[in-house]
Amino acid sequence: MIRTSLGLLSRDFPGGGGGARQNASVLLSSSNRSALLSPTRRFESPEAARLHEDENDAQELDFPGGRVPFTSEMKFIAESSEKRVSCFRILHENGETIKPTNFKQLSKDVSMKMYKDMITLQTMDTIFFEAQRQGRISFYLTSAGEEAVTIASAAALHSDDVVLAQYREPGVLLWRGFGLQEFADQVFGNRSDYGKGRQMPIHYGSNLLNFLTISSPIGTQLPHAVGVAYSLKMDRKDACAVTYFGDGGTSEGDFHAALNFAAVLGAPVVFICRNNGWAISTSIQEQFRSDGVVVKGQAYGVRSIRIDGNDALAVYSATRRAREMAVAEQMPVLIEALTYRVGHHSTSDDSTKYRGVDEIEYWKTKRSPMDRFARWLRNNGWLSEEDESMHRSTVKKQLLQAIQKAEKAEKAPVSALFSDVYDHIPSNLHEQEQVLRQTMKRYPQDYPSDVPL
Repeated sequence: MIRTSLGLLSRDFPGGGGGARQNASVLLSSSNRSALLSPTRRFESPEAARLHEDENDAQELDFPGGRVPFTSEMKFIAESSEKRVSCFRILHENGETIKPTNFKQLSKDVSMKMYKDMITLQTMDTIFFEAQRQGRISFYLTSAGEEAVTIASAAALHSDDVVLAQYREPGVLLWRGFGLQEFADQVFGNRSDYGKGRQMPIHYGSNLLNFLTISSPIGTQLPHAVGVAYSLKMDRKDACAVTYFGDGGTSEGDFHAALNFAAVLGAPVVFICRNNGWAISTSIQEQFRSDGVVVKGQAYGVRSIRIDGNDALAVYSATRRAREMAVAEQMPVLIEALTYRVGHHSTSDDSTKYRGVDEIEYWKTKRSPMDRFARWLRNNGWLSEEDESMHRSTVKKQLLQAIQKAEKAEKAPVSALFSDVYDHIPSNLHEQEQVLRQTMKRYPQDYPSDVPL
């Protein structure tokens, strides 16, 4: 339902319709957290302090963390507010900016790079997905429908910021300069793969680009990110840690531990949740009762905001401001980006078994983040159909060439299975390596023929 006279837009999202106020700036409280605590007062003697306590005993409890006011009314805090938290947005679906707006205008170069990286990511997803279906790689998952969350947020970060991703954020690496050949080498697990073929496909990593290698277990990167952020704080670095995760990750204990850990330590970390409505086959209605993820931040003392994850300008603006606060104020910030996973969870999943095809098609055609951003670019006179078509063709050609090269490349040797953990390999690992080599020679039919001994 759209009520243009009030400037309000209601959109259906898993978990209930949320009123998304069309604010043109990130509405975040900038009050000092210490203001919540009563100032310490000095007294001339213990007796004077005791008398002061007696006077205020009926009104406040002096408790660790600050004074707590008393009340004679027995009132429980409601399980949720009557109104859902608003969703920050800048662009209408037609590509027009919402008025009034005071977001920081992006340059043509940055805007066009963002869109071209989205095209590149979309092309990668299509071709690598098909390669898996052909049996050429073992596994893959796409970012379809969520291109704006990763690429627009990456554009708002600094290169020194350390990224700890889940597995649907190759767009961050694209933005930072990870090449198509590097992507192909990783998913094919050849000798040029930085992980030497020891990880599953799409578990990318790059020391050069401050992107820690992805790990399969859900949520483990969250407390790690807090540790990284605290290290940056101790070293007085002008940088922060940024960690990405899905709505399913918030059901892990690591999420709750990480938020509390970050708030207590004042760690400069930005938590970016891609709330795409589904944790594999579990919808958010089945996953939690609260108003999404954004409300969980306040419970731990973490500044938070909900944004339209399919609005590239809103993602960029919110992430840019969140980073500024995290670094300047040495504090964590939580961003909940409402988006939608258009593709299957992975190549091991068939999402039509648990959600309707009509629902998928609606988000694919009516809520596409790429289509909305492209309309904005065309409204500015920066994008033409010819330029877009040419870029798609070029990327496809380059990626197919990268795949051919990666597929033909030699695999990492057997010794790579035992290296890069210990400075000096212990005797038990030497023994295991020798046994493996002997077994491979004895039963060659049971092992890949393209792995050098």
